[in-house]
Amino acid sequence: MELLRLKHYKWWLRVASYSFFLVAGQVAAILLGRLYYDQGGNSKWMATFVQSAGFPILLPLLYFFSPSLTSTASTPLNTSSTKSPPLSTLALLYFAFGLMLTGDDLMNSYGLLYFPVSTYSLLCATQLAFNAIFSFFFNSQKITPFILNSLVLLTISASLLAVNTDSENMTGVPKGKYAIGFLCTLCASATYSLYHSLVQLSFQRVIKIETFSAVLDMQVYPSFISACVCVVGFFASGEWKFLGKEMENYGKGRVSYMMTLIWTAVTWQISSVGMLGLIFEASSLFCNVISTFSLPAVPILAVIFFHDKMNGVKVMALLLAVWGFLSYIYQHYLDDSKSKVNKTSAQGAEPIIEVC
Repeated sequence: MELLRLKHYKWWLRVASYSFFLVAGQVAAILLGRLYYDQGGNSKWMATFVQSAGFPILLPLLYFFSPSLTSTASTPLNTSSTKSPPLSTLALLYFAFGLMLTGDDLMNSYGLLYFPVSTYSLLCATQLAFNAIFSFFFNSQKITPFILNSLVLLTISASLLAVNTDSENMTGVPKGKYAIGFLCTLCASATYSLYHSLVQLSFQRVIKIETFSAVLDMQVYPSFISACVCVVGFFASGEWKFLGKEMENYGKGRVSYMMTLIWTAVTWQISSVGMLGLIFEASSLFCNVISTFSLPAVPILAVIFFHDKMNGVKVMALLLAVWGFLSYIYQHYLDDSKSKVNKTSAQGAEPIIEVC
């Protein structure tokens, strides 16, 4: 019993650590991404590139936790098959996820360019709604009344932001570009949620190995693919020609320009490790629930640092999104309580065998 309790505490410690990485990294990365545009940055491919280019900072961890260097045996997720998947299968998987990340990051870049950061953050709350739908199809997640309630609330919240064009569009952004920002942010949320569900499915059906090394692999290799695609897009679009001028004209200077890009890359990687860790330890749905903890923080910080306007429509959208978030949390609490009762009943029915 004590051993089980210790294992349970260690699990919660890992979940708490991953949650902190996800929320703190996400908040910092979004604010830094908006700062890049606010101070004169205009390269969409550069903003996309830094969201995946920070993967080299994880290489020491990848080496340290390499299966050949660790003495702890990996625990299979599926006891019927412990054989590692073929290298070709993993390569195809990482390549596909890398392309998904590129598309998601590019749409996020357009969203941050054409949207105030507070509105962008509120619209990103629709990840929960999309994740519930994808989890239903890919991860056997049930659509309960509380989750359905959350879906409705988040849909209304996003709809309020969609019709808030006139009061929001005070910075000279044409309505057409505002619409592009809205659609890109919404599609990015859907892609990000689909990515979560497919990653969880991959861990369960393909990788089947429960190690931190597997989590790092799922972050490093797709990020490498995404960074390579971004470099191709950067040169193909011709944005590289204006990079020197952009650096010279950056509002806070060349050093601040470089530090903004570097720390944006670092914070996105911290956030991604937290995301994958939560998918690995819990589920893609739980990961998306935790990621929305940044929901109240980003709009408030955006008002402080970027002087975003917090009108009545935004406040209503925020309250509806928080309500939807709490509905998700309560459903997860009910599922967790039911799971504990089932485990207790199962343990009580099994004979206890002591090994001396």
